[in-house]
Amino acid sequence: MRKYLQIVDRHRASQGLRLANYIIDLIFSYILILILLGVLGIAYAFITGNTVEEIGYRMENMNPLLDRLITLSAYLLMMFLTELITQGRSLGKLITGTKVVMIDGTSPGAGNYLLRNIIRGIPFVDQLSFLADKSGFHDKWSETCVVVKKNYEAELQLKSDINTLGTKENI
Repeated sequence: MRKYLQIVDRHRASQGLRLANYIIDLIFSYILILILLGVLGIAYAFITGNTVEEIGYRMENMNPLLDRLITLSAYLLMMFLTELITQGRSLGKLITGTKVVMIDGTSPGAGNYLLRNIIRGIPFVDQLSFLADKSGFHDKWSETCVVVKKNYEAELQLKSDINTLGTKENI
């Protein structure tokens, strides 16, 4: 179990910011998924010789459970890759000025981002669990936290500056 730093807790993102992150990320993800599925549908139609209308009809009449599984998997994969590539900052987090850190203040690794996003996919458990308290199940179980980036990094810098007071600088 990781040591929980007070600096992380002091700069934890509010529930309003977390909700904004969720809504922005959800809208952005679904737009990208629709574009991707459209491109894949056109490519599939071109390769197989089917018309785009036939492919669209098949996609519209897909088994609803399969449709939800594909969409959820695409969303989770996209969120994982986004957080991994941007080091904890999805589009929603970029817009709201927040980022993901470990509860001990370190940067999450690929495994942490993967676990975070797998937990997001658990039905009826996580979707808006951060509204009940300040951290969702995907934060608690992966030992991560969403913080206000500017304030968090400013306090880290201040702490670093205080710790270096009185030390000689090599010129």
